[in-house]
Formats: sequence, structure tokens, C-alpha cells
Amino acid sequence: MEDFVLSCCSAADLTKQQIEERNIKCIFFHYQLDGVDYYDDLGQSVPFDEFYARMAAGADTKTSQVNADEFEEYFESFLREGKDVLHLTLSSGISGTINSANIAREVLMEKYPNRKLYIVDSLAASAGYGLLMDKLADLRDAGKSIDEIYNFAIDNRLKLHHWFFSTDLTFYVKGGRISKAAGALGGVLNICPLLNVDYVGRLVPREKIRTKKKVIARIVEKMKQHAQDGENYSGKVFISQSACKEDAKAVADLIEKYFTKMNGKVTINYIGNLIGSHTGPGTVALFFWGDERVD
Repeated sequence: MEDFVLSCCSAADLTKQQIEERNIKCIFFHYQLDGVDYYDDLGQSVPFDEFYARMAAGADTKTSQVNADEFEEYFESFLREGKDVLHLTLSSGISGTINSANIAREVLMEKYPNRKLYIVDSLAASAGYGLLMDKLADLRDAGKSIDEIYNFAIDNRLKLHHWFFSTDLTFYVKGGRISKAAGALGGVLNICPLLNVDYVGRLVPREKIRTKKKVIARIVEKMKQHAQDGENYSGKVFISQSACKEDAKAVADLIEKYFTKMNGKVTINYIGNLIGSHTGPGTVALFFWGDERVD
């Protein structure tokens, strides 16, 4: 078996346990909470419940991506040990981090011309990105080569669906994703926007739905429309949530009731502190394998 590393950014929103059990390496983004710098270290420095409670209480957050020097040091730690690396970045439609990773790659390929260092734009985010990494780990464990896994990632990344809704528009307004007027109107009318990630990896608003009950039903309907093999879907399903566990559980219960052939129960993780800095509390995100994203 080839000796290579599967790697991602912390924005894949896998847990520390999942990262370790699946033998996936991870480089941490950065964020600030009320002016204090932290690594996006899977909730180890600031537990997720505390993080979202502080946001709800008015704490300021800022984020920054991994720079080229950090990527170079990180990748070189594997290359100098004689290992090849396949690294998937957070979607280029959300972050420019792939540019830093590619700058580091150019430098390192001159130093290690006999090694392989593949950089792939995941076109994914949060636990959708995590679900893609989980699949790549399955392929590695089945004996696939780094080149075969690289090709799979390129060929199948757009089959990973992301659907999001939020019951709290405060931080979408703050981040400029929706206007102040739309946010105010949405609050008055109890509107929960439904969004997804499009074919170039951007987060795009799709529908405005009144009431949480209706948006929960609608997000499950999106999976019914797009899931591989329809109601015979046999893959895994991941959900990530930001301090709204009951809403996430409501979505999971409906999915498990309809998709009886899926691989295990729905996995529910937190939206990590990096992406959560932009969503704030109240967001539920659903991820599954489906037809290819075309818009």
C-alpha cells in the first residue's frame, strides 16, 4: 500500500474523534473572539456551546485563512518523511485558501521533486466537506492509490449536496449575505431562508420559507429530490448545526424515517467556530450524495 496522507482544513467540521479515527490530517484556520486570537481547533480551545452563547450575547468574531507559510510548514512535515499528500481545501467559492496552498505547493515541489502533493478545491464546506473526506478515507482504506482517490475527488465533488437553513438572520445580515431590510422583514414574518452550495462552491439563497416547521420539511424534500438512488439512498448523511440541536434532530428523524437503506444513522456535528463565525447560532446544514450540482 502506498504511504500517503489525506488532509483537509478545519472547516470540514469533522470532530476531533472523527479526524483521528479516520486517520485524516487537518490544518487549522484562525478566528478572533472579542479580539482574542484562536485556532479553529475543532472546539478544543473554545467549546462550541460557549462559542455560540458568546456570539448570541454580542461577541465580535473575525476569521482568517491559513497562509502560504503555514501550509508550507504543514505539508513539509509529511513530505520530509517520504509521504505523498492529497489535500482538499475549503471551497474557493467561500475562501481564497486554495491560493495559499498552491503557493506552498510550488515551493515544495522544487525541494521534493519526487514526491506527490495534490491540492484539490473541494467545492464544499462544513460537514459536506467532511462527508467528502470521509468517503476518500473509505477509498484509501480499501487500498486505492493516491492518484485514484485524487481522480475520484475531482470527478465526484459536485455530487456532494449542501442544504442550509437558518432561524436567526442576525449574522447573515452582519456578514452581508442578506440586507438589513430583508433581515428585519424576515424576523417579523418568521422567514427561514433555505440556501445551498452551487456548482462553483458558492453559498446561494434559494427559497424564503415561513416558519421553522415548513423549512425543516422543505430541506428533507430537497434530499428526496436529489439523493442518489432516491428513497433507496444507501450512503451516509451528515448534518451540522450551530446551537440548535433539536432542529437538527428533527431533520435527522425525518430522513431516517424515509431513507431506510442509508448507511447508519444520521451523523450530527457542530458547525465549527470558523464557519460559525459567519452563520451564528440557529443554522442547520444537511449533506448527502446526490445528482451533480449544475447551478
